Amino acid sequence: MDKKVRVRFAPSPTGYMHVGNFRTALYTYLFAKKTGGEFLLRIEDTDKNRFVENSIENIITLLEWSGLIYSEGVFVNPKSKISNSKQNPNSEMTNSTSYPDLVEIGNFGPYIQSERLDSYKEYAQKLIENGTAYYCFCTEQDLEAMRNEQIANKQAPMYNRSCLKLSTEEIQQKIAAGEKYVIRQKINTEGFTKYTDLIRGEIEFKNELLDDQILMKSDGYPTYNFANVVDDHLMSISHVLRGEEYVSSTPKYIQLYQNFGWDVPEFAHLPLLLNPDKTKLSKRQGDVAVEDYIKKGYLKEAIINFVVLLGWNIGDGSTQEVFSLAELEQVFDLKRVHKAGAVFDLKKLDWLNAQYIKKLSVDELYEKSLEFFAQKDFYNNAAPDVKTETYLKKVLQIEQERLNNLSEVGENNQFFFAPIAYDKVMLNWKDMLPEALQESLQKSIETLSGIAEENWELKNIEEKLFAVAGDKKGDLLWPLRVALSGAQKSPSPMELAWVLGKTESLQRLQNALER
Repeated sequence: MDKKVRVRFAPSPTGYMHVGNFRTALYTYLFAKKTGGEFLLRIEDTDKNRFVENSIENIITLLEWSGLIYSEGVFVNPKSKISNSKQNPNSEMTNSTSYPDLVEIGNFGPYIQSERLDSYKEYAQKLIENGTAYYCFCTEQDLEAMRNEQIANKQAPMYNRSCLKLSTEEIQQKIAAGEKYVIRQKINTEGFTKYTDLIRGEIEFKNELLDDQILMKSDGYPTYNFANVVDDHLMSISHVLRGEEYVSSTPKYIQLYQNFGWDVPEFAHLPLLLNPDKTKLSKRQGDVAVEDYIKKGYLKEAIINFVVLLGWNIGDGSTQEVFSLAELEQVFDLKRVHKAGAVFDLKKLDWLNAQYIKKLSVDELYEKSLEFFAQKDFYNNAAPDVKTETYLKKVLQIEQERLNNLSEVGENNQFFFAPIAYDKVMLNWKDMLPEALQESLQKSIETLSGIAEENWELKNIEEKLFAVAGDKKGDLLWPLRVALSGAQKSPSPMELAWVLGKTESLQRLQNALER
C-alpha cells in the first residue's frame, strides 16, 4: 500500500449507534491499526431534521467505551461537566463553535460539518463556474409532476434537467426575486464510470442512468453526497469504508472528484446486515442499537467480537471465533470481508458473551453485575444479609457457567433472595412413601448440621451428602433440592446449600419436614 492511510468514521448524530454504524467504525479502526494509518472522527450533522440532542457526546462515549481510540477529530471537552474521557490527546484543542461541550483536535478541522458551511458553498460555486453544477428552482410540486409523468411513461424517475436550460439572466432574475433553489450536480452522461471496490472488485455503471443529485439544499446546507466528498478531500482521506447501500452512489462521487481535479480515494463497501429471515436488519424485528445490547448485559468484548464477525472471518482454514480487540488489530484484513449479507444471529452473540463471562474473575463479575441486580425487584426487596458482597459472589460463582448475559443474574435463582413456596408433593422422588421422604429430609438435616460453619465449603458439603446418599442419590438429593429451592430445576442441592449458608439451609429443610 503506497499512500499513507487516513480513514474516518463519520456518523450522523441521530440518537443511537446502529450496529451497522458500529461495524463501520470497527472495521475502519482495525484497517487503520493494521496498516499503521490514522483514524479520525468527523461528525456529519447537516441533516437538521434528524439531529438528536447529545448524540455526538453519546457517539464519543461509545467509541471510548469500545476502545476504538482515534487521535484526531471531535472529543468531549475535558473541562466539560459531562466529560469522563480517559483520552489525553497531545495536539492543541480548538473549542467547537457549535457545541460548547466539545473540542476539536487536529490540523484538518473543523471536524463538524455544520461548522464548514462556507467551504461547501465555495466549492459548489466552483462547480457552477466550471459547468459541472447548476441552479435548480423546481418546486416540490414541479418534481412530483415530473415523477408522475415519468412513471406513467414507464421511465425511471430522475430529474429532467429543465433548469439546465435557464439562461444566466433568468437565473439572476430568479435569485434576485428570492426564489428558492438548490444546486445540482451535472452528471457526465456519456460512457461509463468504473472503480475498483476493495471488497467487491471491479464495478461499472452506465452514466446515462445516473441522476443529477442535489449538492446544496435550499436552506444553504450541503447534502451528505456533496459534503462527504469535499471533506474527504480536504482531510486527505485515502480510503472510505461504508455500507453497501452506497455502491450505486459512488460513481456520482467519483465524478465530483474528477470535476474538481482531485485524487479519488479507494472505496470498500461493507455487506448488508440481515435479519434471520434475510431481510435488511431493522428495529421492527429486534434491537439494532449497540446501547440496547449494553443495557441487556452483553460485555464489550463480546459485542466487538460479534460485530467483527458480521461479514468477516480470519480465513486460512482457521476455526477461531473468539478474538480480543488486540488480536483483531493484528489479523483483520479487508480481503477477508464478505460480499454477501451477514445474518445477525443472536444465538451467536449469546454464545460469545457466555464465553467472555466465563473468563471473568468473580470480582470482575461481581462489579459488572451490581447494576443488573439493582434493576430487579426480588433483589431490592430481599433481606440485607443476601445483598452482601460475600453472598452475591457465591450466587455468581454458581451462575457464571450458565449466564448468557448479565441481565440474567439471579433471574432463574430467585430462591436465593426470597422465601420459597411450593406444593409439598414436589418433595417426593418418584413413588417415595411419606416415611421415606421424612427419613430423607431428616438425614439431610443431620448431615448438614454436622458440618461446622468454618468448614461450610462446597467440596465438604458434596463429600458428606454423597457419603450418606450411597447408591440411592435421588432419594436424598431430590427432596433436598426442592426443600432448598422450591423448584424442580435449579443448581445442584449441594450448591444451593453452600450459597444459602448453614442456618438458612437447615431452616428450609425443617420447614419441609414439618410440611
